[in-house]
Amino acid sequence: MNGGTAAWARERERGGRLVLRLMIRLSLGLGQPVGEALLTPITLWFLAASPGARAASRSFLARALGRPARAGEVWRHFRCFASVILDRVFLLAGRGGGFDLRVKGLAALEAALAGGRGALLLGSHLGSFEILLAFAAGAPAPVRALMYRANAGALSALLAELDRARPAGTIDIGAPEAMLEVREALARGEIVALLADRSPATDRQVLVPFLGAPAAFPTGPFLLAAILEAPVLLCWGIRLGPRRYQIRFEPFAERLVLERGERAPALEAVVARYAGRLAAMARRHPCNWFNFFPFWEQPRNAGGPPR
Repeated sequence: MNGGTAAWARERERGGRLVLRLMIRLSLGLGQPVGEALLTPITLWFLAASPGARAASRSFLARALGRPARAGEVWRHFRCFASVILDRVFLLAGRGGGFDLRVKGLAALEAALAGGRGALLLGSHLGSFEILLAFAAGAPAPVRALMYRANAGALSALLAELDRARPAGTIDIGAPEAMLEVREALARGEIVALLADRSPATDRQVLVPFLGAPAAFPTGPFLLAAILEAPVLLCWGIRLGPRRYQIRFEPFAERLVLERGERAPALEAVVARYAGRLAAMARRHPCNWFNFFPFWEQPRNAGGPPR
């Protein structure tokens, strides 16, 4: 659950680390209003210093809005991301009081858990996945996060210093015991959450339609869901305004089945269905999209799913 650590935050790692550390210390020391005041100059700095992220923002917004993006819309896109990062600072520091959380689809999550097989939540870099931390205290079952942290950038490293709850609740992708931990968590009826729109560079990907053009999505999360045979739901943590979020759960599959003889087309269809829902939510909440890189650029390992 890395919450959308975007390329524009990683690109400026050397100078950006000092700026981000200062923002975090001042915000936690003097309160969130001070942090909010700091967001404008910091966002301006990153906006000016990250031409690649600006281009990626314009490319995405043009697709989501159906027209060329205006300069003010790119600014709001960056500003929304900065606001989510500030909220993330307070959440990870255990100071999440005062957030307005509006939960939709809780009945669907409770129904999935009623079968005793736990539940898998598939999230994305749309909105804040960390807002689940605020939800977890009142969740119908313990929440575990399946994360890939081997290539964490400056921002993730700084935020990890704040995190006191995560070590017990995190399962590291790539660790030898990761699959066993996931199976045990589901067997206990717990919730396992992971991001499904990005993956480690070594993961296999498949090209599916997304906002009008083919884009590469990882197959790993969906193969994992098929292996584990647990109910699958989509999860969104959409920022609606200052400290206001909507946490939304949507049923995706009671159980993902990929028949051996039809595995490739079935897997592609499942990934395309996920991408379709992600596209619909991205159109509704474009400023919540936090993949600040050329999302439609075909990577070297993209192609058909494994057979």
